[in-house]
Amino acid sequence: MENKSTHNSPTHNSPIESLQYPIGKFKKGSTYSLADTKKNIESFSAFPEQLESLVKNWDDKILAVTYRDGGWNGRQVINHLGDSHAQLLLRFKSCLTDDKAEIKPYHEDKWAELNDSLNAPIDLSLQIINGVHARLTILLKTLSESDLQKTIFHPENKHTFTLAELIALYAWHGQHHLAHLKIISQKSPNS
Repeated sequence: MENKSTHNSPTHNSPIESLQYPIGKFKKGSTYSLADTKKNIESFSAFPEQLESLVKNWDDKILAVTYRDGGWNGRQVINHLGDSHAQLLLRFKSCLTDDKAEIKPYHEDKWAELNDSLNAPIDLSLQIINGVHARLTILLKTLSESDLQKTIFHPENKHTFTLAELIALYAWHGQHHLAHLKIISQKSPNS
């Protein structure tokens, strides 16, 4: 079994890519040992506190800063995390319970341009993230090795994820966007 950590080493071809993928891209198709998955669950569980600690004192001025030219601003990143991680209850539970489970994709770029993504207080998304991660951490810590091998298909990229790989993906996803927010924090003298 090939062991893969949640955080892929950054190998960037350009300065824009280093801002777009500050912790590296997630590598689909990796397999995960039980020890890897436990580390990924710990990372997943710790994410809401890491996020809140970073952004709890941010004002509208900091939330309006983008992490790169053409990228989302802080508010959009945080509200995207709320949107994306809200999908997890359906994705993880479908993987565990449905025959031929399939992810329902959504247009994250279009969602990021909707009024709530552009203007909603970040506390609302932080509440979603806290609740989803707390609920799913309870579930994930009880899974058997056979549960972790259950699968769900993503029709857009034609990839079948094991639940262990999906856990790794969302542990990575949180850290990926946390790195974007840290870039914003470094660009903002008042944070």
